[in-house]
Amino acid sequence: MMAKFPVDAPRRKVIRAFERLGFRLIREGNHIAMLRENPDGSRTPLTMPNHRTIKGSTLRTILRQANISREDFLAAYDKS
Repeated sequence: MMAKFPVDAPRRKVIRAFERLGFRLIREGNHIAMLRENPDGSRTPLTMPNHRTIKGSTLRTILRQANISREDFLAAYDKS
C-alpha cells in the first residue's frame, strides 16, 4: 500500500527528507531555502515557508517545482 501523503508535516522531518534526496539547507529566515547540485552540473533550488508544519498542498507544490516524485519524497520522508 502506498504511504499516505502528510497533511501537516513537521518542518524538521520535511527538511530531513529533502536532505536525504540530496538537498542542503542554504538559508533559514521567513522561508527555508535548499539547493541540490545535480550530476549534470545544474542546480535545483527549493523554497518552503518556515512554518512549524508544512501543509500537504504546499508540499505537493514544492515537489512539483523541484521535480521530485511523490514516491521518492514519501520514501525519504518515512525514513526521517
